[in-house]
Amino acid sequence: MGDTIDVKPDSVLDVKGLCCPMPVVKAKKAIDSIEVGQVLEIIGTDAGSKGDMPAWAKRAGHEFLGFSEEDGGEVFHFFVRKGK
Repeated sequence: MGDTIDVKPDSVLDVKGLCCPMPVVKAKKAIDSIEVGQVLEIIGTDAGSKGDMPAWAKRAGHEFLGFSEEDGGEVFHFFVRKGK
């Protein structure tokens, strides 16, 4: 289960209802539109994203800040700080 994350995102991306690989594809496009150091919150429902988002962030040079869950683990909030 994810921890409560106390981060104010600079941008929010809603990918609820999308399955792998679309959450990561859309997150990549969204993070390209924010500045280095800003935080993107990705809200999704694909449980596979719990592994995919941290792996993508690391591979892409971003900082994965963590995630939280709501609705009994049905909705996930991922937080990624844009790297250089």
